[in-house]
Amino acid sequence: MTLAHYQTQFDQLLDRDDAHGPIHQIRKKAFSKFLETGFPTQKWEDWRFTDLSHLEKQSYQISDGLDDPLTTTDRSAYKMEGVETIVIHNGHYQKALSSHHDGIRVFTDPEYINERSGQIKTIEDDPFDLLNTAFMDSCLYLIIDRNINLKIPVRILVISSGIDPIMVSPRVYVDMNESSSATLIEHYLGDATSTFQNSSLFFSIAENSHLDHIRIQSNPISAHHVANLDVSLYRNGQYNFFQLSQGSELGRSNIRVNLKEEGSQCTLNGLSLSVGNQHLDNNILVDHFAPNCTSSQNFKSILEENSSGVFNGKVTVRKDAQKTDAEQTNKNLLLSKKAVMNSNPQMEIYADDVRCAHGSSTGELDKDALFYLRSRGLDAITARSLMIRGFATELLGSIKHEGIKNYLTKALDTWIMEKNKK
Repeated sequence: MTLAHYQTQFDQLLDRDDAHGPIHQIRKKAFSKFLETGFPTQKWEDWRFTDLSHLEKQSYQISDGLDDPLTTTDRSAYKMEGVETIVIHNGHYQKALSSHHDGIRVFTDPEYINERSGQIKTIEDDPFDLLNTAFMDSCLYLIIDRNINLKIPVRILVISSGIDPIMVSPRVYVDMNESSSATLIEHYLGDATSTFQNSSLFFSIAENSHLDHIRIQSNPISAHHVANLDVSLYRNGQYNFFQLSQGSELGRSNIRVNLKEEGSQCTLNGLSLSVGNQHLDNNILVDHFAPNCTSSQNFKSILEENSSGVFNGKVTVRKDAQKTDAEQTNKNLLLSKKAVMNSNPQMEIYADDVRCAHGSSTGELDKDALFYLRSRGLDAITARSLMIRGFATELLGSIKHEGIKNYLTKALDTWIMEKNKK
């Protein structure tokens, strides 16, 4: 997909907009900056190990908001018990198929833009967020009011389907007001023949608020998926993130967490499961702006066959961020001689009163442990499966909601079982 093709698709998109509306101007400004930047290349430090050439070759079309999810998808395959679900199909919000708590207010793009006086937050140094801003299909704005405790999780279900190669660009803003709490699931699924899925999600977590955020990326292998996440934490705010990545030929997560005020805390955990020629890339920046803040990262990858992965994790501790407590861990399990993992943990520390530590390890299954399990009567497949599961389930223990934990555990067990059939 060349930049010229992007220009053609962008011109078609502008024909749908009100030429005098704020969205039109926001799109044009973002697309102009994207054209100046272009796609990242492997000369960029944060993209050294990720090849985006497919995105330049494939001619994706912008998605049609008139797509009917009732006829193009089997929704029974996307059920998750015990959650409220907001449905986005081929990038477009499906109000008729969605449900949410009374404690959440939902605005669509015109309402949101007007609410913000024609301004929306963007990540101007990120070409994929600029691209998302330019092509955003639906811009949703979710507000959780102050002193609201949402006990039932809210799922944002992003479904991609269809025969033609399409580009979908969902964009969601979530503002949590003071002393509120919620669990939000970001869930990517579908059966599209060929999709470039470029999503952006922004969280603003106010004073004394708490958010548990689970991302499940289970797209078909035909998908190319880029997820842009930006989180701002304020005084005593807490943010817990867990990501399961197991879909897409190319999966890239751009994660930024900004600890802006004193006492804020974040915990980031991730598990990547790759087979075949999959490439799953996690690029993380945790930025400590204020004192007495805590962050931790724990990301694991399990790689089979010719798959590859990237962990590029960075912690920045600013000069005024004294008493910072930051940890970073990356562990990777290679199940094939051909699998490749690139790990690059980093810390930039400009304060002198901190507690910071990081580490990384990559290896194979322990042969002595395998021998021990076999000597106790387990066959080779069962022994390997038990060890793989043991490596991964430490992270699942961080999930507080039992229903979600069971769903993720079942997904892990299914992946292990299918891998052992090959």
